[in-house]
Amino acid sequence: MAQQKQEQGSNASKKSAKKNMKRDEGEENPEDFIDPETLAGEKKKMSNQMAKQYNPNAVEKSWYAWWEKSGFFVADANSTKPPFVIVLPPPNVTGALHIGHALTTAIQDTIIRWKRMSGYNTLWVPGMDHAGIATQVVVEKKLMRERNLTRHDVGREEFVSEVWKWKNEYGGTILGQQRRLGASLDWSRECFTMDEKRSRAVTEAFVRLYKEGLIYRDIRLVNWDCVLRTAISEIEVDHIDIKEKTLLKVPGYENLVEFGVLTSFAYPLEGGLGEIVVATTRVETMLGDTAIAVHPEDKRYSHLHGKFAIHPFNGRKLPIICDEILVDPTFGTGAVKITPAHDKNDFETGKRHNLEFINIFTDDGLINSNGGPDFEGMPRFKARVALTEALQKKGLYRGAKNNEMTLGICSRSNDVVEPMIKPQWWVNCKSLGMDALNAATDGENRKLEFIPKQYTAEWRRWLENIHDWCISRQLWWGHRVPAWYVALEDDELKKLGSYDDHWIVARDEKEAEAEASKDLPGRMLGWPDETDDLKAFYPTSVLETGHDILFFWVARMVMLGIKLGGDVPFRKVYLHPMIRDAHGRKMSKSLGNVIDPLEVINGMSLEGLHKRLEEGNLDPNELAVAKAGQVKDFPNGIAECGADALRFALVSYTAQSDKINLDIQRVVGYRQWCNKLWNAVRFAMSKLGENYVPPTSVYPQNMPFSCQWILSVLNKAISRTVASLDSYDFSDAASTAYSWWQYQFCDVFVEAIKPYFAGDDPAFASERSYAQHALWVCLETGLRLLHPFMPFVTEELWQRLPAVKDSTRKESIMLSEYPSSVECWTNERAENEMDLVESTVKCLRSLRAEVLGKSKNERLPAFAFCQTDAVGEIIRSHELEILTLASLSSLKVLLSGKDEAPAGCAIQNVNENLIVYLKVQGTLDAEAEQEKIKNKMAEIQKQQEKLKKIMNAAGYQEKVPSHIQEDNAAKLAKLLQEFEFFQKESMRLDETK
Repeated sequence: MAQQKQEQGSNASKKSAKKNMKRDEGEENPEDFIDPETLAGEKKKMSNQMAKQYNPNAVEKSWYAWWEKSGFFVADANSTKPPFVIVLPPPNVTGALHIGHALTTAIQDTIIRWKRMSGYNTLWVPGMDHAGIATQVVVEKKLMRERNLTRHDVGREEFVSEVWKWKNEYGGTILGQQRRLGASLDWSRECFTMDEKRSRAVTEAFVRLYKEGLIYRDIRLVNWDCVLRTAISEIEVDHIDIKEKTLLKVPGYENLVEFGVLTSFAYPLEGGLGEIVVATTRVETMLGDTAIAVHPEDKRYSHLHGKFAIHPFNGRKLPIICDEILVDPTFGTGAVKITPAHDKNDFETGKRHNLEFINIFTDDGLINSNGGPDFEGMPRFKARVALTEALQKKGLYRGAKNNEMTLGICSRSNDVVEPMIKPQWWVNCKSLGMDALNAATDGENRKLEFIPKQYTAEWRRWLENIHDWCISRQLWWGHRVPAWYVALEDDELKKLGSYDDHWIVARDEKEAEAEASKDLPGRMLGWPDETDDLKAFYPTSVLETGHDILFFWVARMVMLGIKLGGDVPFRKVYLHPMIRDAHGRKMSKSLGNVIDPLEVINGMSLEGLHKRLEEGNLDPNELAVAKAGQVKDFPNGIAECGADALRFALVSYTAQSDKINLDIQRVVGYRQWCNKLWNAVRFAMSKLGENYVPPTSVYPQNMPFSCQWILSVLNKAISRTVASLDSYDFSDAASTAYSWWQYQFCDVFVEAIKPYFAGDDPAFASERSYAQHALWVCLETGLRLLHPFMPFVTEELWQRLPAVKDSTRKESIMLSEYPSSVECWTNERAENEMDLVESTVKCLRSLRAEVLGKSKNERLPAFAFCQTDAVGEIIRSHELEILTLASLSSLKVLLSGKDEAPAGCAIQNVNENLIVYLKVQGTLDAEAEQEKIKNKMAEIQKQQEKLKKIMNAAGYQEKVPSHIQEDNAAKLAKLLQEFEFFQKESMRLDETK
């Protein structure tokens, strides 16, 4: 009966297809497949007919503007729904979208859309960082390019005004680009870190921390950037190891600069007593030497304590002091020069002996007047060469040798960091750091969770060794320290900042004046005001960011959140991997492997990629290398993939430990999958028809087997996807949704139900109706399941689905409910039986490929040889599905012990209970079949030996639980049965030769 139905369906299908083809040829209107124009902000007008192919550009336009204008992203502070809040780590106002931003957006929008659909009052706060250093540099360059002026030429007030002009005209491009990715941010709450409310919050935080003694001013050694002319924090310094003499490119220098060399030179002793030799990796700092320290146990020099050496260039008398100091192991316990601005040890030694602090560098790294007239105004690394030559001329040079060292490089400018002594403002991090540590590690009162968990140990390691935080920056664009200096008439020292107790910290000038007369005879969500937003949305739910800023920003946010907000600023921290190229290399303009997300979304030719490189600032050699890299990786440019495919690829990649090796071809693969999704929905819609009305509820019990199965596995996919999202395993969540659509809905279900729709055969009337309902439920539920990952294509396809009659449908898929499992859909029996059907089909398809070769469309008869009646019954009851999915002309069920195995057939083992045969047209290649059987027998024998070894091991009977012994005995019996069967098959084949 199943065979007859299948043949009838097949013939009817061919007739129907020809009829439709003729009708299409005569009546098809190309305009029916093109979307009409949609005014900005209006709901998208879609074409009458679904386009025959998925086009990401056509699908992704118009939806976002409608979502935003409709207020779908806006959170309600008065809502009774539980809150779920994410703050977007604010990108720099100068920034353009890069692939790291795209990863952040893809993950965070997935979370927000899922939570919004799950009944939460979701708030995703957008904002921009004023990016003090980066923005100031951009505007300074613009000022020089257009007016040939520096910021000092125009003055602070006019310069800051220029920065605001630039910000309002050019800044914030990146937020517009976020829209292209589909980021459902609440734009009504957009923040800028220099706006009035945020500035007031910064001032308030500073004042409160100062009054509690957590902010203080001190003269300390700081990391100074001579290019940016500002202090930078320790976290902004990258340390590189240098093993030996190395030439490096330093900003502002045409020639490469030498590092990794220890230079020795002599200081003449006063009174002609000889000389004392010192060694340094930075010979230019000798211009600021204030003393020479000798180790008290070094008999060569200890007798010189209290004597003086004469500086060869400025004649300064340098005292020789005995001190227990850390000495570079390369020159033992001898003598070292002390330059207080050189490193921490020199600084501490200098303080201990009350030595004069002599800073020889200007803020931009030039030798100042303290360094001597011969070198004044000379850049520090040019002075290094000049000083070496001068020492040689004076006969004081004593040679140089390789020296292993660590060099500090500014992560922002690539300048070599210069340690300098300067008065700065600092945050005492000891108690703040302990509070932040306890928030994540106090077992009973833990308030903060890290995902992945491995970063908790990193959190502990860093916070247990935390240093005070330098918050001073010598910038004009940024928050000014709310401190006023009081100059008194009777002050002996008139220089600004000479007296620490003259500083007044206050919220404004009026308050500062009041404080002076008395003492001297973040807004986040509204903070510091007690707003509705603050009450409703603080603390936030999760911070999602890259693990590279765990200490750069996350730790500071937690410290200040606890101190100023009274609680951790977020409950969870999800740290995503860092993106590399397909070869595992860091993305770098000079390698040509930087990926612009918009180029992936919109597509870009190889020539276009080259043009982007040419518009950068690479030198000719770097440009050639970068272009060659692009030719190798993108020989045909980058195909148009769309935002959905890019987002899905990035989220899928998050399973890769702490690094993502991004291959654009994987994104292209997901774009092709979007086309498959599109066509599957297009096929399904054609089977529903124009007048189809979906049911209000579905009960699978009376449905055909394939419909029961697809709803059961959909149920399982829903449960796993939700569980994976709950545990922040986004890769598994995306993979689960993808696998259901691809391997179960498209590959199996859509194919299995085709006979029901082949013509109007009354024999299939009931099945056809049930299959339509199952199709609609799968489409509607499956699109909601997929929506957080792929918002655009799912919205478009969902809007095309017919709605349930007399029900109020949500305006958008993003406002509809996220799927949850339905108890009555679960059907383990159907799933187990379909597993057997699929395994059977896979084996038969493999045989077809062997037997038919290029004649792929030909249908052949097959046989299912079953070892048990139960297996035989399953195969018999699902004959139609097997016939359809394996493209067979017939299928006969044979039972072991009752039927003989058929002759002239290719054979393949499905499992220990089932073997399938495919009838071969012409002569069977007996030798090839014998080889297959021989290999199978060898495989079974190997499994037998392994199992026997376990069962015959000493103590097996006494130690192994009885149920495991029983299982092993059953497995061995099945293996012996399989081996015996294939032995018989081999003998039978021999007889046919």
